Amino acid sequence: MSKNSNYAFRPADPVCLPIAGSEQRFPVRRIYCIGRNYADHVKEMGGDVNRSEPVFFTKAAETIVHSGADIPYPPNTADVHYEVELVAAMGPDGIFGYGVGIDLTRRDLQAGAKKTGGPWARAKNFHRSAPCSALTLAKDVDLSNAHIVLRKNGDIVQSSSLSKMIWSVSEIVSRLREDMDLQAGDLIYTGTPEGVGPVAIGDELSGGVEGLERITVRFV
Repeated sequence: MSKNSNYAFRPADPVCLPIAGSEQRFPVRRIYCIGRNYADHVKEMGGDVNRSEPVFFTKAAETIVHSGADIPYPPNTADVHYEVELVAAMGPDGIFGYGVGIDLTRRDLQAGAKKTGGPWARAKNFHRSAPCSALTLAKDVDLSNAHIVLRKNGDIVQSSSLSKMIWSVSEIVSRLREDMDLQAGDLIYTGTPEGVGPVAIGDELSGGVEGLERITVRFV
């Protein structure tokens, strides 16, 4: 650290994601997530399907995990679930690019929070809970008919079409701009389809969306 630094201690390194086909990096500012955005997933979680109000929550930028990483099984839980998602990355002029993310969830803690009406922070916003692939520039991909898939140890466990989202990407962006301080560098995890389930030590997860880079992580 420089002698002239005004920081009390060394600040954390900036969080960033690789950009496919580029030497540049995407600086991550914060992460917004939408829940209950595929009807069949809402049903499997025991909820009612409607469009009355989207459910948003956040994760810290520092929860990002790059593809190829090993993830230690999270503490204080016995039931970590995978949720594969399309990720939209915001730039200065709108959507900069897209990636594939996995919203890791401590499901037992989430269930407890739901029972008491408490927040989801411990269930969602924990260390290494937001794996994300390299980003593909928005201008280079057409996602209108794309499918989203997650494989666990090579077997397909989640498979759907992005067209089945209850709230489209443009609608999610519009709502966040109304309610929140959406800016360049923000990531939006746009919800998961049905088929969520648990992971165990030794499992490998690999998520993909047609036309985008894959995300692959292993639990150790």
